[in-house]
Amino acid sequence: MGTADRLIMNAIFKRLPGFRFAVLTLLAGLAVSAAAQDSTFQLDPAQTSVNFTLGDVLHTVRGTFRLKRGSLQLDPATGKISGDIVVDARSGESGSGMRDRKMHKEILESETYPDIAFRPDRIEGTVAKQGKSSVRVHGMFNIHGVDREITVPADVEISAGHWTATVHFTVPYAKWGMRNPSTLFLRVNDSVEIDLMAVGSVTSPTTPTQ
Repeated sequence: MGTADRLIMNAIFKRLPGFRFAVLTLLAGLAVSAAAQDSTFQLDPAQTSVNFTLGDVLHTVRGTFRLKRGSLQLDPATGKISGDIVVDARSGESGSGMRDRKMHKEILESETYPDIAFRPDRIEGTVAKQGKSSVRVHGMFNIHGVDREITVPADVEISAGHWTATVHFTVPYAKWGMRNPSTLFLRVNDSVEIDLMAVGSVTSPTTPTQ
């Protein structure tokens, strides 16, 4: 902007207070809008763990699944969240080949339903830009080809462009239409406990990408 243009703009601002107020309001609104843009939470499959626990009358069965992918977008102003966390159902392992074959063939039917996914839509509570937060996450949990509405507690910690979250919830698989593998001599619980430890990067308008 040249000297003449600056003089003209100064004259406008001095003569039209309402115009000056409107411009300042617009600039402030743009600043607030930028600050409220979505934060993106990317999950690292190599560091994220998905563990399951299933009890029976003799001992507790523990196992793992592998994360396929995960990316979430959070609007801090509204608490709305989108994206998904997708687990490879076929990766499930419990330390027993025979038990795992039965799990994949008769319970999960993982060749037919290879994905287990959580697609959140809103957060109850506030995720701090830095430090620890405890929130509840609502969304749809898809397993065995069916969506189920759930709300899960999550402890989140953000630091220097990285984040972690621990989530624990119960899947009542028998109630949800999957087969209970109990036999006459072996009785197992009709629900399984899931523990997710998410690790990844977070970016936002005020957090530079690492």
